[in-house]
Formats: sequence, structure tokens, C-alpha cells
Amino acid sequence: MGAILQKELKEQLHFITSVWFLDGYIYVKFQNEKIIGTPISWYKNLSKGTPEQILKYELWNDGRWIHLEELDEDLSAEGFLLIEQKQ
Repeated sequence: MGAILQKELKEQLHFITSVWFLDGYIYVKFQNEKIIGTPISWYKNLSKGTPEQILKYELWNDGRWIHLEELDEDLSAEGFLLIEQKQ
């Protein structure tokens, strides 16, 4: 894990505060106002969901996870930060 990610995790800035979907992307906003977007197509179950199913998400564990029950999909805040760090 990189130093930047470790610092963010330590400072607990990795909590997701909001989620939205637009033009084939999922966007997450963190407590520190950082916004990260990734293509929905990167997530096998999410990409198969209807718009109605996709909008039925829940934030779990104080914003550490996005849970989509109907699609059997769980996305972590840490995963979004790792993706951003690799880009």
C-alpha cells in the first residue's frame, strides 16, 4: 500500500459520503471532498444491473463499503482509492 493511501486511511478520509451514477460511471465522494469515478463495466455484477437495481445501494460500515444486495456486489472505499493511486 502506498504512503499516500496509508495516510488517507490513517486520517479516516476514506469514508464515502455519497454515490451517484452518470453516463456509465459510478462516482463516489469522500469525506475530504475527493471524487473518484470508474466505469460501471469494470464490475461484472454491477454492469448487469438495471438502473433500478443499481440505485438500490446502501453505504455500510460508516461509508467504507457500497453494498448492492440485488446485484450481489460490494465495493470498498479502499478499492476506489487504490484504483486512483494506480492511474
